[in-house]
Amino acid sequence: MTAPENTHTDEALDELLRSAGVTGQRALVRRIIKTGLGLAADGASRLDLKISSAALEEMRHAFALFAPYAGVRKATIFGSARTKPGDLLYAAAQESARELSEDNWMVVTGAGPGIMEAAAIGAGAEHSLGVSIRLPFEEEPNAFVANDERHVAMKYFFTRKLMLVKESSAFICLPGGFGTMDETFELLTLQQTGKMVPVPIVLLDRPGGTYWESFKGFVVDELERGGYVTPGDLDRVLITDSAAAAVEHVHEFWSNYVDLRWFPSHTPGERDALLLYVKTAPTAERLAELNERFGYMLAAGEIALTEPYPEEGAERAGLARVRLVPRPHAIGELYRLIRALNEKAPVDPSAEA
Repeated sequence: MTAPENTHTDEALDELLRSAGVTGQRALVRRIIKTGLGLAADGASRLDLKISSAALEEMRHAFALFAPYAGVRKATIFGSARTKPGDLLYAAAQESARELSEDNWMVVTGAGPGIMEAAAIGAGAEHSLGVSIRLPFEEEPNAFVANDERHVAMKYFFTRKLMLVKESSAFICLPGGFGTMDETFELLTLQQTGKMVPVPIVLLDRPGGTYWESFKGFVVDELERGGYVTPGDLDRVLITDSAAAAVEHVHEFWSNYVDLRWFPSHTPGERDALLLYVKTAPTAERLAELNERFGYMLAAGEIALTEPYPEEGAERAGLARVRLVPRPHAIGELYRLIRALNEKAPVDPSAEA
């Protein structure tokens, strides 16, 4: 709920926005303010108001941290804060981050010790961003992301997890405790439900390690067989004990696929269209193959190339557009179609949009 509609309140908000110099996104800023007023009108408790205020303030600081790097690809690396230097997992995190940074990626971590520290060292200060959590014990920001320009500290896990996920185009998870499991399961949930755009996820272990293979066994034996998830849901991740393979998997996912965007239908009863932007357009033969393989995902029509939509911006100029109208339950399987679009195949230059 928001604050009740009130002409005097609206006029006061308009004057407040003018005096504060707010010129852009005024409708959304007004909505934020009215939500705060609505909390007061609802008689929210002091605790509820403190949570709301702190969460919004934390998100503001985190948004400001990430804003200068909006155009840079980022990978978040998760793992235990208790992993020590000299451990093979520490070395794997460091190597993965170093290889990504050499390809001009930034590395995002929870800014603590262990795997987080290793990743920050591997990426280097110029390619690291940290989002730490304020705990009564154990975790302090590591020295590699402790400066204010590259680090933000959060009070709440839910705001921290939002920022560790929101900006990243890839995720590498190394073995860890409850926190790592929480983050990994949340990633899988967001991907499965389509609440997050498809991205590569790697579960990276030490050479010969059994952590993620045991995790896979639990998912297959308990979750799949119990009917709690769809068989094959874990296919969206790569399980490996090679840092090089982890980084290669990330780059392969983004080798041709670039982005996606939904376009609302203006016809009653017709579902929205989804455009997948790729660097190289599939040939007619390739499109026929994609329709044969992924036709089950469609609510209507077929997978086809399309011309640019009028609503598009100039930033997608030069990209090809693959259009489809997916069934709602198929959204979580888009990663399969994206991988197929990335597969090497003969290219027909005349088919490019």
